[in-house]
Amino acid sequence: MSQRMFPAATGRVPPGAIGHNRGIVRPNYAFMPPEGVLVSRLPQYQATVARILAAPVLGASFAQYVLEIAPGGGTAAPFAEEGIQHFFYGLAGEASFGLAGDAPKPLAAGGFAYLPPGTPFSLRNETAETVRVLALRKRYETAPVLAVPEPILSHQDAVPMTNHTGMEGRGFQFLLPYGDMRFDFEMNLMWFKPGVCFPAVETHVMEHGLYMLEGQGLYLLGEDWHEIWARDFIWMGGYCPQQFYPTGQEDACYLLYKNVNRDIAL
Repeated sequence: MSQRMFPAATGRVPPGAIGHNRGIVRPNYAFMPPEGVLVSRLPQYQATVARILAAPVLGASFAQYVLEIAPGGGTAAPFAEEGIQHFFYGLAGEASFGLAGDAPKPLAAGGFAYLPPGTPFSLRNETAETVRVLALRKRYETAPVLAVPEPILSHQDAVPMTNHTGMEGRGFQFLLPYGDMRFDFEMNLMWFKPGVCFPAVETHVMEHGLYMLEGQGLYLLGEDWHEIWARDFIWMGGYCPQQFYPTGQEDACYLLYKNVNRDIAL
């Protein structure tokens, strides 16, 4: 067989696929459907596909990933990064998560973990099915007189649903302790009944990483509306005009990163 012969394959690019994509990247935001996010691999994870959603090269001050961990895959040894904090959220399947030397515990869909900077952890798949985990890394911003937070391993079912806006049909689950100034970011589950939108177009200093978990809707970014479904991702830089309008028949929910509790670096 000649070295120049193509390997046998049966798949074909569907008609009309050239140049047609919901994904878009602008200087202050990006909308990324999952089909356009290619595979990466990371040295700290074995038998794991990493799909990198946000990174400084995009303009973000954090990094966010979807990890697809094959059976038997994950960290080969406890992993930690000096000065870097980690957050994990279970999307599908059940991972085995070891926190700071403790015995591993299940991290199923809806489970989450927060690791303060420099905290060793293990993340493995001991099941027979692929596990999907959303991961986030951010350099910790120290603040005077504030101690570093403790690690957290919990599940969204243990977090109360609140609604500080008073607007009917909205719900908030603050996965990290709300108002605790030791944390320099939030990870919030945002729930919407169909047709219940933001009361205004928001334009603020915080940046976001938004991962759509359930339902669908229309998302305003800058001057354009985008239809968003489960597994879509949005990065929003500071002062990006934004608004969400849920559509469809079911509730909509997304997991939202937001940087908070720190003064502006000058």
